[in-house]
Amino acid sequence: MTTTPLYRNLLASAITGIFVTASLTASANLSPRFSDTDSDLVADTPVDESQWVDPNTLVFSYTPVEDPAVYAEVWSGFLKHMEEVTGKQVKFFPVQSNAAQLEAMRAGRLHVAGFNTGSNPLAVNCAGFVPFTMMASEDGSFGYEMEIITYPGSGIESVADLASRSMAFTSSTSNSGFKAPSALLVSEFGLVPGEDFETAFSGSHDNSILGVINKDYEAAAIANSVSNRMLARDVINEGDYEILYTSQTFPTTGYGHVYNLHPELAEKVKDAFFSYEWEGSALQAEFANSGESQFIPITFEKHWAVIRTIDEANDVTYTCD
Repeated sequence: MTTTPLYRNLLASAITGIFVTASLTASANLSPRFSDTDSDLVADTPVDESQWVDPNTLVFSYTPVEDPAVYAEVWSGFLKHMEEVTGKQVKFFPVQSNAAQLEAMRAGRLHVAGFNTGSNPLAVNCAGFVPFTMMASEDGSFGYEMEIITYPGSGIESVADLASRSMAFTSSTSNSGFKAPSALLVSEFGLVPGEDFETAFSGSHDNSILGVINKDYEAAAIANSVSNRMLARDVINEGDYEILYTSQTFPTTGYGHVYNLHPELAEKVKDAFFSYEWEGSALQAEFANSGESQFIPITFEKHWAVIRTIDEANDVTYTCD
């Protein structure tokens, strides 16, 4: 894929965060803080036991959403289950941005988390995140699609019509909210963000969807798993927006723990996910709307290969301070 210098600069400036800077090289690598002796692309548990963490209270966070209080309730039953399995108190940590979530884990204030699809490579390489599970349907299928949406009557009837218009992304670390649509718009439609159309960052998929519906944005790139849940909660209605494009299927939010969690505790955390009973739970009520009904085992090496390919297509990798 060929990109213009302006597009490269847009990617670099957008991805630069609290502790992450973008560089245009071949592939992403673990921070020098970590080791990967088994070559599975995630940080090893430290050999030195003095580096293990075994907190009295485990801190859990879910990927940023418009109203974290809603998801604190959604996750409350699961976190009680994790308390029973681990013997620890578990606290829900509401985060307002991907950068805040990443920095919290890097700084040792966050132990277990669900990082969105695009943030997983950052979390793995820079914060020592070890993803091991994600949600799936009853038959084991998983994933969501990126959609580009607009509001009825916008005058935008196809992706090509975005030229000279405006479009919202969610955040620079989001796969469906920034990385995938950025690569797609250049490679398939020859549209360079910031050059062929104006851009904005909304902060979350919820904000982008509502922003389009309220005509704050002419178009936006979103994850349809989020819009499906908003439809099911009657936050939005069918016909509030129109879909211009639907992508291939991507892996959804990856859940895992920080690399230096005490190994015995890390195993209990995993057990909490895989032993959780979905039937009748708040998780089932919320995530069944996007077809999810269980946690399945995953690896970063296998399941995030397509996301790493998208990063490479954008010529983006990460150097962690």
